[in-house]
Amino acid sequence: MAISRAQLLKELLPGLNALFGLEYKRYGEEHKEIYETEKSERSFEEETKLSGFSAAPVKNEGSAIAYDNAQEAFTARYNHETIALGFSVTEEAIEDNLYDSLSARYTKALARAMAYTKQVKAASVLNNVFTNSAQYYGGDGVPLFSTAHPLVSGGTNSNRPTTGADLNETSLENAVIQIAAWTDERGLLIAAMPRKLIIPPALQFVATRLLETNLRVGTTDNDINALKNNGSIPEGYAINHYLTDTNAWFLTTDVPNGMKHFERMPLANNMDGDFDTGNVRYKSRERYSFGWSDPLGMFGSPGA
Repeated sequence: MAISRAQLLKELLPGLNALFGLEYKRYGEEHKEIYETEKSERSFEEETKLSGFSAAPVKNEGSAIAYDNAQEAFTARYNHETIALGFSVTEEAIEDNLYDSLSARYTKALARAMAYTKQVKAASVLNNVFTNSAQYYGGDGVPLFSTAHPLVSGGTNSNRPTTGADLNETSLENAVIQIAAWTDERGLLIAAMPRKLIIPPALQFVATRLLETNLRVGTTDNDINALKNNGSIPEGYAINHYLTDTNAWFLTTDVPNGMKHFERMPLANNMDGDFDTGNVRYKSRERYSFGWSDPLGMFGSPGA
């Protein structure tokens, strides 16, 4: 439906002092704190995890050497979505000198809506990872955060607490310890480390006390803050305002090929005129996907 003069009646009358409601600030591109962005030239992308070799056995004198087999572990698939939104303005509204103000004002509103949608799409991956539904499973057949990510060796990796825990000193220290115990597909330690804490706004003050104070939080002991002293979370914390669970918290790690954002088509804006009606149409469009390949790219807890 086109924007007509009837919808903008006040703008045609004298005495209007101000127009408001479209000047709100917006949060930045918070998905960049979580995802690695790559370009895509296909309708979808797939990434396959490979299995290396197990630890080398002892070769007894005179015996034959042992041979191992390399293989593929699992494949992650990214299906790109097209996001588009637009508006049109009637020919009469344009004739009554509303064109310039409308195009300037509502193209900004269009950009705001597109940016908001992108952040919601990015956060939805984390907002749904604790949902036990196959539609939210990764390439290894379990959710992003699981106590039993299957390995080729027959073992498992866990990137969440066995029992959900709120963000505090103990749970964060346990997460650091748990990440250090991760292995590859054949059971070899991979020397993984946390990088950054990702939290909803409700946990920002807890995160500040945990990561930025010199002494332990909530005790009368004169102990150092080991998390800060050891540099356990070297990149501090980042707030994501689009997370819906006020208790869930996440850690990004230095494991490569974890959280991925594929950009198939970048944001593009277009306009054209409709011959029959004389209306002018505006649209914004982009195509992308969010997901993960290696689940060890993150650690997460749903809270207690």
